[in-house]
Amino acid sequence: MRRALVLVLVAAAVVVVPAYGSEEHPTLADLGNEVICPTCHTTIDQSSSPIALRMKAFIRERIGAGDTKSEIKDKLVAQFGEGVLAAPPKSGFNLLAWLLPLVGAGVGAAVLAVLARRWRHGKPESPEPGPSSNGRAAITPDLDRRVDEELARFDA
Repeated sequence: MRRALVLVLVAAAVVVVPAYGSEEHPTLADLGNEVICPTCHTTIDQSSSPIALRMKAFIRERIGAGDTKSEIKDKLVAQFGEGVLAAPPKSGFNLLAWLLPLVGAGVGAAVLAVLARRWRHGKPESPEPGPSSNGRAAITPDLDRRVDEELARFDA
């Protein structure tokens, strides 16, 4: 148990340290795929529109000034609005964009689990299987007579 806890803590440290480092000392590549060009609606690392080029220059300038990734994003949001971010912020109403896919996947997994269980167990066998080999009730003599009468009506 202790070994598992130590492994989890080490794995968390390995993931958190690079993320923290990119927050403090971002590069244009770090922000290029997280910021969207307002005119062509692609990330600025894919865009060559004039506004995207100005945004790249602004980001380089802010990196040179020592701003963090979140400070640069905040300044871009203040200038262009929240639509400039490739991913919605994880707060307020935008939190739904992050949670709904997870909830949907959970509900889908639960439905599949219930259906798989039903399919695995199959239909319960009827308590008294009929004499017919096809699983349907056998034809009674009365029904057989009525079918013969109806067919005779069409032959005449």
